[in-house]
Amino acid sequence: MIRTMGGTTSPPADLPTGDEKTRHVRAMFDAIAPRYDLVNRVITLGMDRRWRRRTIDALGLPPAARVLDLACGTGDLADLLVARGGRVVGSDLSIGMLANRHGSFPALQADATALPIATGSLDGVVCGYALRNFTDLAASLGEAARVLRPGGRLAVLEVATPEAGVMRLGFEIWFRRCVPAIGALLSDPGAYRYLPRSTAYLAPPDRLRAMLGDAGFATVGRRLLSGGLSQIVTATRRGMPGGSPQ
Repeated sequence: MIRTMGGTTSPPADLPTGDEKTRHVRAMFDAIAPRYDLVNRVITLGMDRRWRRRTIDALGLPPAARVLDLACGTGDLADLLVARGGRVVGSDLSIGMLANRHGSFPALQADATALPIATGSLDGVVCGYALRNFTDLAASLGEAARVLRPGGRLAVLEVATPEAGVMRLGFEIWFRRCVPAIGALLSDPGAYRYLPRSTAYLAPPDRLRAMLGDAGFATVGRRLLSGGLSQIVTATRRGMPGGSPQ
């Protein structure tokens, strides 16, 4: 899914990078795909469903919009888009996740840095909890911009870390200790030890805003959810309607 964070803080030495990360992420999601939805519901206490609905709201596109669910996994965001009349295609690096998707939307296996989708052919791109799994985040954002028409919309749902003291402490205990234990009980122990640590790959908000600008996006917004447990990042593809992307 990704390559380097391009200018962000380097992750700990024991976390994979480059091609090793791509192989690790693909194998990990292939392994956890059958119980991925169950574990998501448990570790978020069901809140992820509400967060995903808010992500689709934040996209701000009308029914029948052409939208890519990037790193679609089993298709939670895609399902919401289809239910609202969207014309949706999904893409994911993991064939296991695609095989376990629960919707009827078309999907393709592809790296986020090389999408087999025509330039400027889409109205929107959504992406849920995948930025930290991309090996080359800058190139992945560039591809998202490439496939969008000028004025097209991007909405990304990702984890965040609460800033307030009590919320932050509770988050750290739950995310760093409880989530790995739940993952070990219900799915793959190694994967759910890795996933909380993978937040080290995330670009800080200011850096992500700059990367989106470099990729061709403007009017970048960020909204915290549930006291900072997750975040929605939105942006609009630069360019004039009817013109070529800038």
